[in-house]
Amino acid sequence: MVTALVTGGTSGIGAAFARAFAERGDNLVLVARDEGRLAETAAQLRHAFGVEVETVSADMENRDDVLRVAALLERAENPIGILVNNAGFGIHTSLLAEDTTPHERALNVMGRAVLLLGAAAGRAMRSRGTGTIINISSVAGNITMGSYSAIKAWVTSYTEGLAVELKGSGVQVTALQPGWVHTEFHERAGIRESSIPKFLWIDVDELVADCLADVAKGKVISIPSARFKFLTFFTRHLPRSTIRSISGRISSSRAH
Repeated sequence: MVTALVTGGTSGIGAAFARAFAERGDNLVLVARDEGRLAETAAQLRHAFGVEVETVSADMENRDDVLRVAALLERAENPIGILVNNAGFGIHTSLLAEDTTPHERALNVMGRAVLLLGAAAGRAMRSRGTGTIINISSVAGNITMGSYSAIKAWVTSYTEGLAVELKGSGVQVTALQPGWVHTEFHERAGIRESSIPKFLWIDVDELVADCLADVAKGKVISIPSARFKFLTFFTRHLPRSTIRSISGRISSSRAH
């Protein structure tokens, strides 16, 4: 039994990770902004699985809040053995927009927070000789859909760099690259599910199960399902001009 800390742990992929950990008997620290939703999710998990669930209300855009969570990752008592950096959101704003606030917020939540929490977890886990860090990236990081793709490309590269620094330490570092997953993420991002072919959608619990299997195998990059492994292979080998063309077509599927 270990304790897993999950950011954005009350919905979507984060909630699915929390359920998977609780089902196997791991205790939890759930981090999210909404205190009411945190309390509700924690109560459900305690009742269903009999595990201990600690909740932390924090905004990953706020540096002080992130540092408060980082301190938990370095605590000596009841140490945290798994970190899932999951908090995030889609971005609609054009790269040419005069107001760059949405991009800056995204960089803070999905970039800076991942960096600060990954560093804290890595130091603490290395000193104990064991631990797991899972950073939620995206297959979008392999294409060119604005700042979201750029940030997720950074998450993947950062994860690989962290894995290099922690090699041989007993700490497993993995970047999960989801594609289209049945969660509320895409609805909030304004993406019409009907515009995406059905065969491309992945069940969120299957996604998490695949990722944890890859973690157990020591994989640094986890790409769920054979179809996304196939698609990712092509994004790595097609001419970048073709990737940009494909990215433009995908962007047109967003609701306006």
